[in-house]
Amino acid sequence: MRLPLVYHDDYSPAFPAEHRFPMEKFRLLHDHLVATGIAVPEHLHAPDLCPPNVLALAHAPDYIERYMAGELSREDQRRLGLPWSEALARRTVRAVGGSLLTAELALRHGLACHLAGGTHHAHFDYPAGFCIFNDLAVVSRYLLEAGRVQRVLIFDCDVHQGDGTARILANTPDAITVSLHCEQNFPVRKANSDWDIPLARGLGDEEYLKVVDDALNYLLPLYAPDLVLYDAGVDVHKDDALGYLQLTDAGVAARDRQVLHHCTGRGIAVMGVIGGGYSKDRQALARRHGILHTVATEVWNTGFS
Repeated sequence: MRLPLVYHDDYSPAFPAEHRFPMEKFRLLHDHLVATGIAVPEHLHAPDLCPPNVLALAHAPDYIERYMAGELSREDQRRLGLPWSEALARRTVRAVGGSLLTAELALRHGLACHLAGGTHHAHFDYPAGFCIFNDLAVVSRYLLEAGRVQRVLIFDCDVHQGDGTARILANTPDAITVSLHCEQNFPVRKANSDWDIPLARGLGDEEYLKVVDDALNYLLPLYAPDLVLYDAGVDVHKDDALGYLQLTDAGVAARDRQVLHHCTGRGIAVMGVIGGGYSKDRQALARRHGILHTVATEVWNTGFS
């Protein structure tokens, strides 16, 4: 059996080519993984749309309705930074469905990865920072309320703090929010995660990897979650347009390997989502995101199944 990977052609709808959000990166990531043999099209898992009642576990129903109808206020449109379209709305709901499917596959098989996900700036009743609905919060609430897990831990390594996730799940004690992020970066007003690990600008591979290792060695035994939701943002990379950290390709790969080994070595199911990554060189960005799936395949193929 191959590592479970989740993808849908809806993920890269038509989008302004020069927009700072690289919407085509999901399609390019898929193409890169197929070209390198990591993904085989007939073995990819295609998600359904996330039902409105499941979205409403983490979001206000009237906000869901306003967004899906293209009726956000001007202020909300400014916060979001993405032009509305029916295709983008469908893509957004499909991608949350993709994270739900990835979580189910991870619980079944121990490890699974999404070719999207990590929309951690979306709040209960408004969007922010290119994020509309918060897949990490939706998955956490859904699995907990369905009794599929007793505890989840979100290990968010995107360079920006997962402020939306922290606020939505603030009163959900069995969803543990952990955010490793560049301290001097978006959002300016930080939320309170269960564990915030702020990092100085310019941090490189060695120092970063020690922080990750120390955090996992402490937090995984402390909480013993049934599932880890791993946000493998590559905006920590030295060439990222919005990052301010200095990780190399090798550093990103080592980080992903650490997280997956820490979880699987303790018998904890883990799902990976790609998180943030920004570059005008969209092909290079797709390869950077593909590090997660390449490393996860290595972990899967070396005896984890």
